[in-house]
Amino acid sequence: MKLNVIITGLTGMVGEGVLHEALLHPDVESVLVVTRKPCGVSNSKLKEIIIPDFFDLSSIESELAGYNACFFCLGATSIGKSEEEYRRLTYDLSMNFAKTLSNLNPEMTFCYVSGSSTDSTETGKMMWARVKGKTENDLMKLAFKRVFAFRPGYIHPTKGLKNALKLYSYFTWLYPMLRLAFPSVVCTLKEIGLAMINVSRNGYPKPILEVKDIAEAAK
Repeated sequence: MKLNVIITGLTGMVGEGVLHEALLHPDVESVLVVTRKPCGVSNSKLKEIIIPDFFDLSSIESELAGYNACFFCLGATSIGKSEEEYRRLTYDLSMNFAKTLSNLNPEMTFCYVSGSSTDSTETGKMMWARVKGKTENDLMKLAFKRVFAFRPGYIHPTKGLKNALKLYSYFTWLYPMLRLAFPSVVCTLKEIGLAMINVSRNGYPKPILEVKDIAEAAK
């Protein structure tokens, strides 16, 4: 099955890496990037829509139809934010975008980048984990063909891309040892991109992909 994909979060490390894999993959026919500012990538498969406010999609809604996969990589840190503010930037924003897509593309597979230790019960002590858990749970209630939540831990960046967090540069040389010692918490950015493509084409036995599932789905 050929994929026509919508990708968000291009100014972040994960979104950039996922776009990189999508543009390289022969089974991805086209990519629509929805972003607040230009992603700086030129490719014959790529179309870009710049929108300042993800809470108001009315001006671009007609351009979001006709796609069968979405790789939602847009996210915000919880550091320094109240639960109300973090919920708005995480739950409200994600659900607004996803509801619009589910109405337009009911045969779409929606892949959501969550995080390791996300709280599916929505009752734990960690604020960000509760909010992410509710986001995962409610996304899976929408009228998509399939929804998958990706829960990466440490992500080894793809060489040559520009949006890797500076912190990661201090750990890249440790990657082979980290992967060997902690296979349940370490994956590569390439694996995340390939896993999203593969589950959109072929499905996966579980809706929540932990690190080991991401590595397995990437094969």
